[in-house]
Amino acid sequence: MVNKKNRSKVRVGKHKKIRNRFSGTPECPRLAVFRSNSHMYAQIIDDTVGNTLVSASTLQKDVNANLDKTNDVKAAAALGEAIAKKAADKGIKDVVFDRGGFIYQGKIQALADAAREAGLNF
Repeated sequence: MVNKKNRSKVRVGKHKKIRNRFSGTPECPRLAVFRSNSHMYAQIIDDTVGNTLVSASTLQKDVNANLDKTNDVKAAAALGEAIAKKAADKGIKDVVFDRGGFIYQGKIQALADAAREAGLNF
């Protein structure tokens, strides 16, 4: 009998491997992304002191004001723009992208591309 891990355990394992490779510093903080079935969340984190510098999610009214759904590619792109604007207001230009163990396609890729277009470098 084949014993398979479920998808969430595989994602957590991948995220641990990613987090072992890099961490956020004050000069170049970490842009962490989490995606649930109904919403997306993004944080810019300084791992040296463990502080969240900037955060945004599709739960916020300024992000989901003109969205039909909060869990599609369009919502991910709006979240990427919002997190990049908030980061620019705080003076953050360079970040390290932490995809959270999710595959870099679809919503995660749309968020990253929108954040790059709005001014974040990674």
